[in-house]
Amino acid sequence: MGEIKMSFFKKISEKLAFDKPDTRYELLEREKGDPQKMFGWNDIYAQGEEAARACPSSIEEVEKELKKIFRTDINKDVIFTKLRAGSKNILLVHMNGMASANTISEYIIKPILGLNESVCPDLDMLSECCIEIAEMHRETNLIDIKLAIMEGQTALFLNGEPMAIILESRGYEKRSISGAENEKVVRGPKEGFNESLRTNITLVRRIIRSDDLVVETRLSGGDNNTSIAIIYRDGVADRSLIDEVKKRLARINIRMVFSTGIIEQLIEDSPNSPIPQSLATERPDRTANYIMRGGVAVLADGTPFAVIVPITFSTLMSSSEDIYLRKPVGSIMRLVRYIGAAISILLPGYFLALALFHQGLLSTEVLSTIVQSRKTVFEPLGIEMLLILAVFQLIREAGMRVPGSIGQAIGIIGGLIVGQAAVAANIASSMVLIIVALSGLGNFCIPDYSTQLAASYFRIAFMIAAWMGGLLGLSAAFMLFIAYLASLKSFGVPFLAPYAPKTYSKRPLILRGSIKMNHRSEDYINAACDTLPKRSTNE
Repeated sequence: MGEIKMSFFKKISEKLAFDKPDTRYELLEREKGDPQKMFGWNDIYAQGEEAARACPSSIEEVEKELKKIFRTDINKDVIFTKLRAGSKNILLVHMNGMASANTISEYIIKPILGLNESVCPDLDMLSECCIEIAEMHRETNLIDIKLAIMEGQTALFLNGEPMAIILESRGYEKRSISGAENEKVVRGPKEGFNESLRTNITLVRRIIRSDDLVVETRLSGGDNNTSIAIIYRDGVADRSLIDEVKKRLARINIRMVFSTGIIEQLIEDSPNSPIPQSLATERPDRTANYIMRGGVAVLADGTPFAVIVPITFSTLMSSSEDIYLRKPVGSIMRLVRYIGAAISILLPGYFLALALFHQGLLSTEVLSTIVQSRKTVFEPLGIEMLLILAVFQLIREAGMRVPGSIGQAIGIIGGLIVGQAAVAANIASSMVLIIVALSGLGNFCIPDYSTQLAASYFRIAFMIAAWMGGLLGLSAAFMLFIAYLASLKSFGVPFLAPYAPKTYSKRPLILRGSIKMNHRSEDYINAACDTLPKRSTNE
C-alpha cells in the first residue's frame, strides 16, 4: 500500500514538475559585474531571411532585377525614372504613395537635370554637390535596397556603380498626433503615440534628451517586413536584459507581424497567461519614465502602442498620473485603486460564501434583506450571480464596440433596463445586482485594460471556489492565485518583486513615495547604473 502511495505522489510531482529546475531566463539582483553578452542584435536572424545579393553595376540589370522582385508586370506601384546626369545615365526607383512626389521632384530630379552635359558625375559628386536631401546613405546589398524602397525611400543608381544611394523621401499619409484614448489624465502631457514609427521615436526623444538613449531598428520576423525599434538607455538598462529582448525578437518567425500586440505574445515568458507580463502603453511620457528607470521599450510601425519590459504587478496597477500629483493625493488614489481591484475580484465570491455557508457571520438585518430580495427568484444563487456577471460583460463589450456616444448610452441605459427588467421578472435579486455593480466599478479602477480582462477570469474562478467550499474554498483559491502570481516572470524579473522575492528597493509601491534627489534605478531590475555614485543635491 505504501509503494502505491509513493508511486501516486511521484506521478503527481512529475506532472506538476516539482522536481525540475526552473530553466527560464532570470535577471538576478545578486549578479556581480556586467553579465556576458549572450546574443547580439545581428547574431540571430529570422528563419527564411533572404541571403545578401550584390547590386549590379549596370542600371539595365538593376532595373531588370527590381522589376522581377516587385513583379511589375502586375504591380504598378513601383515607379522607375530614368534621367540623364551630364554624360551618365541615372535610375531612380521609389514606391508610389509611400514616397513624397514633391520631395523627389524638387530636391532630387531638378538638381540632377540642372547639371551641365559636359560633367561626368560620380556618386560622391551627386551626394555632396547635387542632391538636396539631408539624410542619405549607400547600400550595396540589393535586398536592403528593396526593403528601403518598400519603406518609402528612393534608390538612386548611377550607371557603372555597383551600389545605390538611399535617399530619405518618405511622405505617406499618417494620423496627426492626438491625445491618448485609453490612458487619459487630468494633469500631465496629452500627447499619445500614432501609427508612424518615426513619429513615435521622436516623441520619446523629445522627453529623453540624453546621449545614452539608443534606438535600434530592424525588421520583424513576419513576411510583411514591419519595422520595429528597441529603445533603451545604454549603461542604465541591464546588458543581459537588452540581449534577452533582442534574442526573443530575433526568434519571431511567423507569416505576419503588424502590431505590438502580436510581438507582445511572442516574446512573453507565459503567453497563455491571462495576466500580461509586459506593459502596453500609448503615452510617450510613461514610456520615457520606464526607459529612464532601466526598462526597454519596443515600438512597431503601424501601432500606436509601446511594449515595455520588464514589469511587475505594481506596474500594471500604477497610472501615469500618479507621479504628477503630490504624495498624499497620489497615495490615496493608488490605495483606492488596489481596494477597487480587490473588490472586483473577491466581492462576488465572498458574498456567495457568506450567503450559502456562513450565514452566522451576517447580521440579522443583512440576512433578512438577502432573504427578502431572493424570495421570488427561482434559480440558485450561484447561477444567478453567473448570469448577471455574463450580462454585465455583454453590456460592457457592446458599449465598447459601437460608436462613442452611442456606446455610453448603451452602457447606461442597457444596465438600467436589463437590471430593472431582471428584478421585475424574478430572474435576479436587487442584492446581487448591487454586488455585481460594485464589482464592475472596482474593475474599472484597474488602469491597465489587459489586467481588467484578466480580473474577469479570476473573479469567476473565485466565485466558483466559494460556491463549492465557502470561505475555505475562497481562501484556498486566493492562495493559489498568489502562488500563480509569484510563479510568473517578466523577462527574468519576478512578478511580485520587490516583495516576493524581497529586494533592497526603498520605493513604496502601494503608497506612492516622495520624489527625492537620487540617481539610482530601481534595483529589482538590476540596472547597471546602480553602481554609479549618487549625485549631490547641489548639482
